[in-house]
Amino acid sequence: MTGPLRVLVVDDDAGARALHTRWVAATDGFEVAGVAASGGGALAHLEHGVDLVLLDMRLPDISGIEVLHRMHVAGIGTDVLVVSSSRDQVTVRQALAAHPVGYLLKPFDREALQERLRAFAAERRARDASLRDVPMGQGDVDRLLSTGSVRVAGPARPTTAAAEHRLPKGVSATTLERIVAALDPVDARSADEVAAATGTSRATTRRYLDHLVTTGAIDLAHRYGRRGRPQVLYRLTPAP
Repeated sequence: MTGPLRVLVVDDDAGARALHTRWVAATDGFEVAGVAASGGGALAHLEHGVDLVLLDMRLPDISGIEVLHRMHVAGIGTDVLVVSSSRDQVTVRQALAAHPVGYLLKPFDREALQERLRAFAAERRARDASLRDVPMGQGDVDRLLSTGSVRVAGPARPTTAAAEHRLPKGVSATTLERIVAALDPVDARSADEVAAATGTSRATTRRYLDHLVTTGAIDLAHRYGRRGRPQVLYRLTPAP
């Protein structure tokens, strides 16, 4: 690692953006590469390459969870530090499932952020050192596979034959495939939308969706409304 670490600050609140930008700039070894007030703006800026994203979860166009998902689909491996006031279990669990370097709850002070940044810099230095071009033997490769450090395959899409024995008694694999066909790896849909597209009841649709979440065939997402709890959405797990 040479030069300062480049940080993208993403927050829909202008005051928070300005404050976090000042704190990042005041931290040795870091520089602000850019700011964004929306998820779309963040994704566009990532095309220029940064080392770390300070990502808020509540954004005006798409949620921070959706930003994390689109980064995954696009193969963008930039590290993310979540900085959010969102404390509900749905948001926290979904954000942590994307393996950010941290989840810092608002409000926080300058010292708390700089502590996270310094910890990230130390971890980044250690990671860079471990990734130097040192030849690996068969034992090294086998250890990586056995510890799960390398993902060699993603969850398989359910097929009729494979699904029959996994489904509870009385649940049709044919209906399962209709549910799966109504889903997409990018555009998340609500249970009501899936039910309408497949002609199944909402209760039946939810039962199938819950099963698919358990098997890893689909991911949870969410949509923030103006009021109330976030709406739970579903989408296919991207193929590896």
